[in-house]
Amino acid sequence: MIMTNTEFIPGMKITKHYGVVSGSTVRAKDALKDLGASLKNFVGGELKAYTELLEESRKEAIERMQKQAQQLGANAVINVRMATSSITAGAAEIYVYGTAVSAQEQ
Repeated sequence: MIMTNTEFIPGMKITKHYGVVSGSTVRAKDALKDLGASLKNFVGGELKAYTELLEESRKEAIERMQKQAQQLGANAVINVRMATSSITAGAAEIYVYGTAVSAQEQ
């Protein structure tokens, strides 16, 4: 599955548009990791547990979007965008969306 955040794919011609596809996941923080992150706030530095959580969440949301595009018959998703929002204290949603298309080499 080709994915790009641009409106076109260099060297390819878009032959069919299927419309908007999306994927999302809502994840909550682990209580123990949250405690560790709170302690890290005192000394500074990267909150690795949160970085890993967000990376896993992005991957899952992208996979869900790609699956939806494949079910429509697409081989690419263009104009891919991501958004993150807080759902409740300690939980966040990762939302990814784009336009499913069929593309072929020119």
